Amino acid sequence: MPEHDIACAIIEGRVAAEVVLRTSEVIAFLDHRPVFKGHVLVCPIRHVDTLLDLPDELVLPLIGACRRLAAAMLPAVGAQGTFVAINNVVSQSVPHLHVHVVPRSKGDGLRGFFWPRTSYAEGEAAAYATLLREALNA
Repeated sequence: MPEHDIACAIIEGRVAAEVVLRTSEVIAFLDHRPVFKGHVLVCPIRHVDTLLDLPDELVLPLIGACRRLAAAMLPAVGAQGTFVAINNVVSQSVPHLHVHVVPRSKGDGLRGFFWPRTSYAEGEAAAYATLLREALNA
């Protein structure tokens, strides 16, 4: 475990956090700098650096917890929906896999959160799709 892994410190009880869900496999706690109030981070209890390192047996518990929290945000904080996101390495401020579950409402003012959009040139989409299919089948 990296020394600066705040998630492990929260899991081990060395750092206080507002825990909203804990099972033997996952923990969810309020982000201390929320995008909107109620913003939760969902982490595997076992130290895992990124989504690519997540063992198959933890995929369902992690995503299941995210689904439960996304559903709970509707009545709990009056959200109309949620934004669910994972950063892998780039923009990952904590070296422990964590999923952001953020309450959203129409007109909440969240803008510029996504990177600029682009478009494909003629035939380029097919080429990218082929590259991805080949990598998936490798």
